[in-house]
Amino acid sequence: MKNLLLTAALLAGLTLSARAQSAPAHTAATNDAEAFQKGTFQGATADQAQYHAIYQLDSDDPKLIQQTLRNLSNALEDSRLKGKLTVELVAFGNGVTVFRKDQAYEPQLTALKQKGVILAQCLNTMRERKISKDELLPIISYVPSGTGELIIRQAQGWSLVHP
Repeated sequence: MKNLLLTAALLAGLTLSARAQSAPAHTAATNDAEAFQKGTFQGATADQAQYHAIYQLDSDDPKLIQQTLRNLSNALEDSRLKGKLTVELVAFGNGVTVFRKDQAYEPQLTALKQKGVILAQCLNTMRERKISKDELLPIISYVPSGTGELIIRQAQGWSLVHP
């Protein structure tokens, strides 16, 4: 009988603990909804201690590359996310263009890396297109598979951004 009561008490405690942990997120969402109804909404409340985002770049279109870099920079400058955001940019397929030495993106990428952004290039793309590391900027990292990186990061709770 004591074991049954102890088990019930532990289960009840675990349930209360789980509810207590989810309450702040619910409160933030409720507050955001109320602000929206009142016309005072100024964006979602960033009530998490840490946020993670992975940006996908698989295009060589200069406009899309610039848009991706600008979006990434804007997220880093968002006052709600300051000091709370970890970001990775993964390039694969035609996105390898952003990391090529013969392109004009090095100053922007260097600035992003200095802000802690992980710059990752897919090795599958390099192998398939016969691109050597010498052709790419020395500031980048390499991952076995760009899509594999996206899958792993999403499973780890990272938000996927694909401008």
